[in-house]
Amino acid sequence: TMAMKKGRFSKTEQEFIRENHKEMSIHEIATHLDRDSASVESYVNSKLGSTLLEEREIEALRDLQNRPFWKDLQKQFSEDELQSLLYHWGRIITQFRDDVLPTEELQIIDAIKLEILMNRALIGQQTNMKDIQSYEELVTVEKAKALEIQDKDYIFSLERQVAVCRAAQESLTREYKDLQTKKASMLKDLKATREQRIKRLEDSKQTFIGWVRNLMSNPEARRSIGIQMEKMRLATDKEAARLSEYHKYEDGTIDQPFLTPNSVKED
Repeated sequence: TMAMKKGRFSKTEQEFIRENHKEMSIHEIATHLDRDSASVESYVNSKLGSTLLEEREIEALRDLQNRPFWKDLQKQFSEDELQSLLYHWGRIITQFRDDVLPTEELQIIDAIKLEILMNRALIGQQTNMKDIQSYEELVTVEKAKALEIQDKDYIFSLERQVAVCRAAQESLTREYKDLQTKKASMLKDLKATREQRIKRLEDSKQTFIGWVRNLMSNPEARRSIGIQMEKMRLATDKEAARLSEYHKYEDGTIDQPFLTPNSVKED
């Protein structure tokens, strides 16, 4: 038997997987492409998502990376920070079910930037704490020596470094709190906090206008209701057609149960 194909998927293969991964099993796709099932499954999970939620998240990530400002973000943040940015972007966009206006997109980016800067501040605090501990240990070692051989200038220099680090620690703490306040305010504007989401759902149940507002802002709900309405329409049309045909009753009478100007038949 010939060995299975190896290497990256061609554009044709990728297109085939995208078009058929919902209808065909991983094994069927792999057999058709003469590929290993594990590689096909890995591609589906990483590029397409195994659930609707994952599909939306992956699509959101691709969308962000195709934006003109993505290059600016690459210059502003490290690779690890970019991965964090992509993660939060995908989660938030999915949370809002793709119902995001352009101005809201910028707010989301800014909120994620604040999250990254908060992480930087925390990392800086941790680094400072380690430096302070290291300097204080050196001071302790030096002071443990006999008084006549202690290096006073060295001790003074270390203690000055400790003071500088403590001042930086206070600055980082203030910076973190400021960023936290800004982020909370921005998330509040985006109606992304749990309290506001619950309140919005409760309000939507109280009035008809609220229900309509919730329906307009929830594409998934609109789609679900639309499907139900279409099913009802099709079922109604089918039943109307059935009842418009001649029907033989138990007493032998033949007639149309549903008689309208449109359904009347010429004998």
